[in-house]
Amino acid sequence: MSFDQNALESLRIERTAEPANDGSSSVYKWLILGVLVLAAIAGGYALVRDNAIEVETATAVAAGGSGGGGGGAAVLNASGYVVARRQATVSAKTTGRIAEVLIEEGNEVKEGQVLARLDDTTARPQLALAERQLEATRKDLEEVEVRVAEAARNLARTEKLRADKLVSESQLDTAQSELAAFKARLEALKSDVKVAEGSVRVRNQELDDLIVRAPFDGVVVSKDAQPGEMVSPISAGGGYTRTGIATIVDMESREIEVDVNESFINRVQPGQKTEAVLDAYPDWTIPSHVINIVPTADRQKATVRVRIGFDVLEPRILPDMGVKVSFLDSSRAQNATTTAARPTVRVPASSVFKDGETSYVWRVSDARVERVAVSVGATRDGQVDVLSGINAGEVVVAQPVEGLADGAPVKAKEG
Repeated sequence: MSFDQNALESLRIERTAEPANDGSSSVYKWLILGVLVLAAIAGGYALVRDNAIEVETATAVAAGGSGGGGGGAAVLNASGYVVARRQATVSAKTTGRIAEVLIEEGNEVKEGQVLARLDDTTARPQLALAERQLEATRKDLEEVEVRVAEAARNLARTEKLRADKLVSESQLDTAQSELAAFKARLEALKSDVKVAEGSVRVRNQELDDLIVRAPFDGVVVSKDAQPGEMVSPISAGGGYTRTGIATIVDMESREIEVDVNESFINRVQPGQKTEAVLDAYPDWTIPSHVINIVPTADRQKATVRVRIGFDVLEPRILPDMGVKVSFLDSSRAQNATTTAARPTVRVPASSVFKDGETSYVWRVSDARVERVAVSVGATRDGQVDVLSGINAGEVVVAQPVEGLADGAPVKAKEG
C-alpha cells in the first residue's frame, strides 16, 4: 500500500516549548522565603525562651490608709489587741429565775432599755400586801383623826361646864386624858403610815430589780442566759446559776492596747502618730495616735502598756482583734508634697535588695528585668512600704535569683 507522503506531513504535530510564567515563579520564591524567616524567628524565640531565667514574681499593691508617709519613718513596732474601754456583763440585782430575754447578739441597745425580766410571781403579791397594809393604816389614821376632833370638842364643853361648876373636876380630867390619848394614837398612826409607805417603796424596788436594763448605749456581743435559768449577781458556787445575762460593748470606746518593751518606751510619746494594721485586714493601714502611756510596768514581762486611739472608727474594727502598730517619728518625715502626690505601695520585703546604701528592686516588663532604685519605709509582716521608684500594679522579682542583669530575659516560675 502506498501512502501519500504529503498527506502524512500535514498530519505531523509540531512540539514547541511552552512559554515560562515568570510571575508565578516569583510568588513561590517569596512564599518559601517568608516560611524560612518565620521558622528562624520561632527558633530564635525558642532559644531565647529556653535561656530565660525562672523567677518568682510579686505585684506591688497600694498600701492604703495614710500610706506610711505622712507621719515619718517607723521607729518602733508592737503588737496588741483592739479593746473596748467601756464594756459590761449585765446581771440582775437579785437572785431569781429568768422569765424572758429580749435581746440577741448584735442588737444595738440604748441606756435604760429592758434586756430581760425575772420571774415576779412572788414579788407582786408581796407588793400588793404592802399596799393593803398601807391602806389599812391610813384608814386607822383617819378614824383616830375623827376621834381627836371629837375629844377636843368634848373637852371644850367639859371646861365650860366646869367653869359653871356643873361637872366635877374628875370629869374634866377624864376629858383631857381622852384627848391626849387620841393625839398620841394619832402620832403613832402617822408613823405607821410612813413605815407602810416605806414598805411599799421597798416592794416596788424589789419588783423593779427583777427588770434588767442596759447601763449605757452599746451593742450586745454575748447572750449568756436563757429563759428558765437561774441568775444571781454573785457566784453561787455551782454550775446551774448564771452570773450574767448579756455582755454589752460601747463601740465608741474602741481603742488599741499594746505592750512595749520597757527598753524602747523612750521612743513613745503621748499624741505620737502611729499606723495600725489589723491581722484580719493586712492591706489596710489605719491612721491612729498614742493616747497615753499607762504609768506602770509589768515586772514579769518587762513591758509597759500603751493606749492608742483610732483617728476614725470603722465598723470593721471589732473588739479583741489582733493588731500590729508602727510608731512613727515625725522628725524624719518625708517630703509632704511628694508623699501627697504619690501614694505608697507595698511589696514583699524579700523583693527589695541592697547595694551599699541604695535599695533597689528588679521590675519585670515584657519578659525582661530592669533594675529600679527605690526608697523604702516601714516593714511589717514581711511587707515593706516603697515610698518611691515603682507604682501599684507593677510586677517585681519576689525572691533573689542569680544571673539577673538589666535587660535579662525572665519567665515566671510555674506552680
